[in-house]
Order: sequence, then C-alpha cells, then structure tokens
Amino acid sequence: MIDNQKLDVAITATVEKLQSLFGDAPAVAVVLGSGWAGAVSHIQDAKALPYTELPAFPQPKVEGHVNEIVVGQIGAQRVVMLRGRAHTYESGECTGMAGALRTLKRWGVKLLLQTNASGSLRAHMPAGSLMLISDHINAPQRSPLVGEQGNHRFVDMSTAYDAELRKHTLALAKRENLMLGEGTYVWALGPQFETPAEIRMFAAWGADAVGMSTVPETILARHCGLRVMGLALMTNMAAGLSAEVLTHELTMKQAQLSGERAAAFLAALIASLAELTL
Repeated sequence: MIDNQKLDVAITATVEKLQSLFGDAPAVAVVLGSGWAGAVSHIQDAKALPYTELPAFPQPKVEGHVNEIVVGQIGAQRVVMLRGRAHTYESGECTGMAGALRTLKRWGVKLLLQTNASGSLRAHMPAGSLMLISDHINAPQRSPLVGEQGNHRFVDMSTAYDAELRKHTLALAKRENLMLGEGTYVWALGPQFETPAEIRMFAAWGADAVGMSTVPETILARHCGLRVMGLALMTNMAAGLSAEVLTHELTMKQAQLSGERAAAFLAALIASLAELTL
C-alpha cells in the first residue's frame, strides 16, 4: 500500500528538480524494457540523470536496466526515456513505479509509451517480432491502487491502450513496411517463467504475449490521467511452444539481436507523434 503523504513530498521534490534541469516536460515519456535501450541513441541533445537523483523514482536491480532518465529530442518531438522500471517480483509490491509515473504526470507529461520483452503465445509472432498491445490480462489480479481512497480509484480500463494512438502506430508500421502484430498481453508475476499448462491457459483466455511487467504501470498511468501505449518485443516462444529452455540470459540475448530494429521503429514512432495533439 502506498503512503501517499510521504510519496507526495518525494514527487514534489522530484518535479522541482526536473523542472530546474530540463524546463517544461516533454509530452511523451517512454519506459524502455529489455531490448529497447538502443532508442536512446536516436535522441538529439540528450541529457541524462540517474534515478538516484530523483527521490520519487525506484532503484530497480534487474540486469539490463541502467536506471536513469534521458531527456532530449527525436525529430520534432521532445521525449523523456526511463531506462529501468521496478518489477513486482523484486519486492512483492506492484506499486514500485507509482512515484515515477505520478511525477511525470505532475511535471506535464501527456503520454506514457511502454515497451517490454515478452514471450510469444502465437506462431505467427516468433522471436524478433513486434506486437502493439491492444489490451491486457492481469493474471495475478494485483492492483497498485489497493488502499487508494475516493471514487477516482475505480479506473475504467476498457480503453487502457489508447485506440487513436494504436491506429496511428499501425499506419506508421505499414508506411515503414514493418510487420507489427497487435494483441493482448498477459501479466505473470514471476520471477519464474510460466509452465506449459499456464501458457495453454493464457492462450485459451485470448492472450497473445506474456511478460512480467507493464500492467501495474498501465493501471497507475490511467489512474493519474496519462494516455498509454504499449509495444512488446518477442524474445522467445512461451513455455511448451518450443524446445528452448527459458532463461533470463536467453531473453537478454534475443533482445540484443532484435533490439536495433525495435529501437529504430520506436524512434520513428516518437518522431511521428509530433503530428498529433497529445
């Protein structure tokens, strides 16, 4: 449960620091999951700041995450990228990104663009494929809003992943001649990988990809009024769908192999958002 009074003090201090260092907020914030870090190289006039300088931000401890924000420009669009997120499996709490996301909203960010590495449940999306998240399944039925007060906690999740922005992204992928799937992401708590029986269950539920992040952040973002988009990079076929033995090292290796293409599309997407009113 979040101590909102204590967190509010940290958020206020963090917003003041961001405002003093970077000025007004970019409209777009991106959470960089595994395989997506190369997008930082597309930022012009980049300025970085570690999470340790930001009181409301978490200190994730997962390999492959740098734990810093980077602010700059991609084309005509200013952006802030978060290189690292807190996962529920690190502490058992699903509120780890509350301070960061509420800070971004109070600073003036309009859109949270999430990225992650996922396991594919569909043969037409093998390792290396990209998927636009159209919806999610909260398999653990855990919520970062437990303990919140007032009617605002009853957040409508029927359009959690912005329909207008999904349409824009699919059109961009078509123009870029990039195969972009679209489907439902299911959140599994982790840190262990799923069993083949669990994957069969998730597939029967209608899930197309599985991973250990994104859903708590989407709930938090919608609660504080941010628009949300999500992109998943398939790093493997889910348990029981191939002969591979699933390991974190395998996920990281495939993320590195496919990351350059994923990062290039992400950069093109960010630049194209300057065409829209966010």
